[in-house]
Amino acid sequence: MPDTQRADARRNYARILAVAEAEVAAHGADASLEQIARTAGVGSATVRRHFPSRRALLEAVSRQRIEALAGRARELCDDSDSRGALLTWLNELVAYCVAARGLAAALSYDGADPESVHDNACSAALEEAAAPLLRRAVRHGAVAPDLTVADLITLIVGITLATEPYPDHSGRADRLFQLAVSGLAPLGRS
Repeated sequence: MPDTQRADARRNYARILAVAEAEVAAHGADASLEQIARTAGVGSATVRRHFPSRRALLEAVSRQRIEALAGRARELCDDSDSRGALLTWLNELVAYCVAARGLAAALSYDGADPESVHDNACSAALEEAAAPLLRRAVRHGAVAPDLTVADLITLIVGITLATEPYPDHSGRADRLFQLAVSGLAPLGRS
């Protein structure tokens, strides 16, 4: 949010974001924008002025988690075990997506247009941060050379969204991720 906004607009933004964080935590990515507006004490047009799309709202709600995950990826770049570092980061991404309702939806891509990947600020930030982890793992022969960070994020999002309805959402997501990991190794290596 630009610092050039009026003080009341900045207060509205902060109030809407705080309410949106609570609503997304309670109801996931489908949190009602109208309920967010009512609870924040603003009109729905004010919510839409600050957050022109549901994706923009989810990205704002997820911003701190995305920054933490990006920072963690940078920390892990110094790990001597490139495969272990990548898998540690991916495990943490699964855990964040499970714990932070709405994060998987914020990371998902809209539509079938491959260019829409670049319109997703959350995924773009994670792709940029995790790219060095993946490059190192590929260079060391620890993962298949044709993997992309976008592939891995899509895998995590799919696992997270598919396991949301289960009572043991976290355990189920972790189990499916561990099953998928065995497919990450190049042939002849596990």
